[in-house]
Formats: sequence, C-alpha cells, structure tokens
Amino acid sequence: MKTAIIGYPRIGENRELKFASEQFFRGEINEAELTKAAKEIRRKNLCIQKEAGIDFISSNDFSFYDNVLDAAVLFNIVPERYKKLGLGELETYFAMARGYQGNKGDVKALAMKKWFNTNYHYLVPEIDDTTEIKLVGKKPFAEYLEAKELGVETKVALVGPFTLLNLAKYTGTKKKEDFTDAVIEAYTKLLGYLNEIGAGWVQFDEPYAVKDIDAAEAQFFTQIYTKLLAAKGSVKVLLQTYFGDVRDFYDKLSGLDFNGIGIDFIEGRKSLELIAKGFPKGKLLFAGLVNGKNIWRNDYRKTLETIGAIAAKSGIGVEQIVLNTSCSLLHVPNSLKGEKRLTEDYKKHFAFAEEKLTELSEIAALAGLNDCSKDARFTTNQALFAKRIDTVDEAVKKRVAAIQDADYTRLPSFEERERIQKAKLNLPLFPTTTIGSFPQTTDVKKNRTQFKKGEITKEQYIAFNERKIAECIALQEELGLDVIVHGEYERNDMVEYFGEHLSGYVFTENAWVQSYGTRCVKPPIIWGDVSRKEAITVPWSKFAKSCTAKPVKGMLTGPVTILNWSFPREDITLRDSTLQIALAIRDEVLDLEANGIDIIQIDEAALREKLPLRKSDWYSEYLDWAIPAFRLVHSGVKAETQIHTHMCYSEFTDIIPAIDAMDADVITFEASRSDLQILDSLKEHHFKTEVGPGVYDIHSPRIPSVEEIVEALTKMRAKIDDRKLWVNPDCGLKTRGESETKASLLNLVKAAQCIRGEKG
Repeated sequence: MKTAIIGYPRIGENRELKFASEQFFRGEINEAELTKAAKEIRRKNLCIQKEAGIDFISSNDFSFYDNVLDAAVLFNIVPERYKKLGLGELETYFAMARGYQGNKGDVKALAMKKWFNTNYHYLVPEIDDTTEIKLVGKKPFAEYLEAKELGVETKVALVGPFTLLNLAKYTGTKKKEDFTDAVIEAYTKLLGYLNEIGAGWVQFDEPYAVKDIDAAEAQFFTQIYTKLLAAKGSVKVLLQTYFGDVRDFYDKLSGLDFNGIGIDFIEGRKSLELIAKGFPKGKLLFAGLVNGKNIWRNDYRKTLETIGAIAAKSGIGVEQIVLNTSCSLLHVPNSLKGEKRLTEDYKKHFAFAEEKLTELSEIAALAGLNDCSKDARFTTNQALFAKRIDTVDEAVKKRVAAIQDADYTRLPSFEERERIQKAKLNLPLFPTTTIGSFPQTTDVKKNRTQFKKGEITKEQYIAFNERKIAECIALQEELGLDVIVHGEYERNDMVEYFGEHLSGYVFTENAWVQSYGTRCVKPPIIWGDVSRKEAITVPWSKFAKSCTAKPVKGMLTGPVTILNWSFPREDITLRDSTLQIALAIRDEVLDLEANGIDIIQIDEAALREKLPLRKSDWYSEYLDWAIPAFRLVHSGVKAETQIHTHMCYSEFTDIIPAIDAMDADVITFEASRSDLQILDSLKEHHFKTEVGPGVYDIHSPRIPSVEEIVEALTKMRAKIDDRKLWVNPDCGLKTRGESETKASLLNLVKAAQCIRGEKG
C-alpha cells in the first residue's frame, strides 16, 4: 500500500516563516533574504517526508500567506486597486493580504474568512466584470522543479477551479458561470506546462465538493472537469476532497476521468456507504484515514479495519488504495521533537505532522501482512488505548449529568433586560468600546516570560500588569471610549490562558499552528475532564474597575471557542466536553458579577468552526448543543448584568437565528473586510440583540480615517436601529502597534461623536 499526504505545515519547525516575513514587513531584510528563508523551509519539509518513505509528496503546498491567495495571483485575479499601487510582485501580494498604507496609496486588504470548518483563514478572491482570468504565475512549476532538483518527485497541489470560483466574491454584474470558459482555459494551460516540465501528478483540492451540492452545482463541476480532463495529457489528475463526504454527486464524480480520487473517511460520515456503491477500476482511491486536524495517535486497529471494509465494500484491492491524511497537515503542529517538558506518559499519545508520517508508513506496512496482531508496531500502538492517566473526574461528570433544562434559560426576557440595562448603564447612543485586548508589546511579553521562568516574583509580575492596566484605562479615558477594557496583559492567548487555569488540560512548548499569514496559535490539549481550579480573571477586573468610574467589561472566552481552539478529546463527545467547560466558565461569570462587574463579554469567536458543512446536519450534529452551552454560561446572572459576545472572520449570515438564540445582550461581529454584508441578514431576521459590526480591520496595519468609519456607521444605521448599534473594531488589538492603535481608536471615537451630532 502506498502513502500520501495532502499538504504539510509551512511555517517552519520554529516558526521561521513568521519571523522572516515580519522582518520583511519591517524592512529589516530584503525580498531575496525572505525568499531564501522560504526555500530552506521547503527543503526541510521535503526531506522529512522523503525520509519517512511517503510515496505521494505535495509541492506548491507552501505559501507566504495563503494558498487561495496564491491561486488568485497565479490566475491574474488581482483587483485593479492593487495593481495601481505600482509595487513589486511580492509586495502586491502582501498588499492584498494585509492592506497597504504608504506613499503609493491607501487600500484595504481582501476579505478574510475561515477555511471551511477550521481555524485557518483564507483570503477571498475578488472578481469584477473586468477581471481577465488567465495563467500568469510560475509558482507551481518553480516549486515542482525545485523539489525535483532535491531528488523528490512530487504531485503539484493547488486549489481546484470549482472551489476557487465558489469561494470568490463577485463585485460586478457577472457571476461565476460567466468565468467558466476562462477558468477552464487557464487550468488547461497549467496542465500543458506541467506536461512540458514532466510532472507526473497534479492534485486539485476541491473541499467545496463536500458542501450541499444541488443538481446545478453538480452540473457546473462536471462541465469544468469534463473539458479540463480531456486536456490533461500525460499528467495524472487527483481530485482531492476533505472535511466531509461527497454524497450529493459521488456517482457523477467517480465517473469522470480522474486518475485518483481523494475521499475523507474521518469527517466523511457517509464515505464508506458511498464506496459500497463501487469504486472505478483503474483509479486510485486516496483514502483519508489519518486525521489531519487532531493530534492524537491513530488507532491502528480501527484504521486497518476500515481499510478492510473499504476493500470489501468497494470491490477493489488494497493495491488500489493509497493511505492518505484526511486533510492537509497544515492544521497540526510540525513535530513533537520540540516538546521537552511533556513527560512520556502524555507525549506517547500524540502525533504531530512529522509523527503522522510514521503512522502512515507503519499502517501501510501492517496492511500488507496476513496477521499483524503480534507485530511490535501494532502491539505498541494498541497499548496506548488501554488506559490514559488523569482523565476522569467523577465530580465533573456528576455536575454535567445534573444540568436541567431550566439551566439553559436566562430570565427575565431580553426586552425587559434591555430596558433595565439602559437605565443602569446610561450609555450614550452609539456607545464605543473595543473587543478586549490591547497591543502585546515587548515589555509585556518579557514580564510574562520572566514570571514563568521564575526570574521575577509573583508580586513583581502583578505590579507590572497593574501598571499596564492603569495606563491602558487612562488611554481609553483620554480617547473618550465609553466602555473600558483592562487590556488583557496577563494573557498569552485567549484560549491557552483559560486552559492554564482549568483542570484537564496539558500544554505544549512549540506546537504552533498557522491561523492566518504570520499569525500562529498554540492550541492547548484537552486531556481529561475539565473544571475551574480558581478564579481566573476576577482580580484583574476588580483592579481595572478601581481605576475608573466608567463601566469595565470583564473579558472571558466562551466554552465553544475554548473547545474549538483546543485539540479536543476523542474518547468523549464534543458536547460533553463543551458542557464541562461551560460550567467552569459559568463559575467565573458569577464571580465577576459578585465582584461588581456589570458588563461581561464571553467571546465565541470560533462558534462556527465545527459547524457541519451540510445544512441538514447543522442542528442535529452541532447547534443543538453549542448554542445551549453558551446560554448555560450566562443564564445565572441578574437582569442588570449586560452579557456581550464576539465573533470574528467567518460567515454568519446563514446562522443569524441561531446566534440570536444565544440570548446575549450585545454581540460584536467582524464586518469591515466583508463590506458589512452581515447587515442585510440582521435586518431580514429581525435580530433582537444589540450589535456592533466592526468598523475597521485590525488585521491590517492601516489606520482608518474618521470619514471611512462615519461611512460605515451610516450604512449600519440604514439596517440597524440606532438604539441597538455599538461602535467597535473588528477584533482584539493585541497584534497591532501602539501608535496605530491609538490613532485608529481616536478616529473611531470621533466618528461616533460625528454620528451623535447628526442625531442632535
């Protein structure tokens, strides 16, 4: 049995790409030096995979920022406003990703959205009526030849035409169908070049194929690939799907002239059932059986049983099956080699990207044996699943079992709470606030590091943070913000910080995963049953409250986001794990309220991330427990306590009723990069919750003008009642610089004051 992976992490073993890119942005290194650092990362990745014996290794899975952006640039989908800047090729690329503000102009970045049901973000290609889609780039060919020079034959991987056209934003009168011929011609030309340079395989990633596909979409897919496959020449084409199954058009898909079809057997609930219809002879089945999203060791027994079931149900031999990852390994850390503090009792249960390569090789070898039950690779693996230490807490289990239906309902009604809260807080129209965090400067990070290493005392650590909080509050009062935050200087990450104060978690040193561009996160691991060990945020919020007469928000991360931005357990359900976390955060909410905090924000930035890609599965598999879990957190507070929540960089328009059912008092959304598209949905669904659509993009260094923010607020007022509209940035400010943060927030406050002036 041969082995394959869809893609490999590209940030480098020690985040080399992040640091090199940020040096380039600051002008500390030039383009040649950045390119050299990227080439070295690619070389190491290829060598690791080759040494592990992987048969189908991908090239072109590397990106400076995002693979969808790479595809857009490759096919000339570059809006005119970026071309007019007159920048170099790489600088134009980064302007599309990050925005640009300088002597050559001022442009916003492209919209950014979550990549299907993950915490990775992609840049949304923007197509207008003048866009001329054609092959103009060389990246896939250059990286294939680069790998070949290193002695590694690769399959060239890139986003497929069906997914590319479906993810794009159309700003003119033309729709995706109007660009079909141009896209087919561009991809056909790409296949021609691959033939010329001697490439053996090309992998077209089509995750959009696992969404709800109606007859028209299936026909659109068939139209594209019928013509494209007719021109493939000697290059073999792998259709790679992931994040679900292709139940809506498996028959059509399998009948097309692909040389290989990649199917996800981890998240694809019906994949085995589909394979039972039969699989075409002469094609390779790339079976996604090693989880590309989670970090737990693969259970070899279950995987070998699934391989046997695939062969039996489909009628194909094992030699026709390629053992594959379920999705790109982009979503897991690089290697366990960097984990020095975790004991073997814990570490032996984990497999990061490099360890998954070993799993693929071992499973493939075991699949070729008549009896693997006594093979050391198999017995060692199975011993891991006999028992894990420190996982069960009976008190936590009893508390979850004791939850009643009434615990999910907050009283009195939203309308009554809204009246009570407006009277108590006495905020102006269009109240201004931020999402929570302020810039994490070098001195803040140093203070935290020194405390963790024992180089300073707890008293010194607290004194430093209290000084920063006092300065942050003074700044907000100077700027004129109405609702104050404490800045979150004590927090390394909005999930990891809470995990450190909860039982049931383990933490890594170097398990970084790319979220977008240079932004990397280090998800904690939910190891066992979760409960709160101590008050987490109460002391910081109490101190902040003592520094100002203005309302101070207590800042928490919600249970669904904590789960979705952690590596979850696989031995209990996601629902039960989330309810455990919800009870822990509920305890914190009630403690904040008891200590005089009148506004509490419970962020659910990742609410959508585990939402099934098919609408028919939304409630039965996710929303029926995710929304109640959030309500459980805040259902015990008094009517006058105002509950906020925040969501960012995802598509929320189709789940607005579910969001309203969270029964928060105020919700803030990312909105600026998506051109406030969410406003129509809020109005259409008579959204009752008070709302703050973000008025500027915090993931870009550019500073929005007062006029720009006033224009955004004017658009909002056309769709949202003035009495329900809040003014805030898109997201937290921890990644931004101090000067740009101050300038942006000052313009935000001025814009709100302008709008209030219009009201007289």
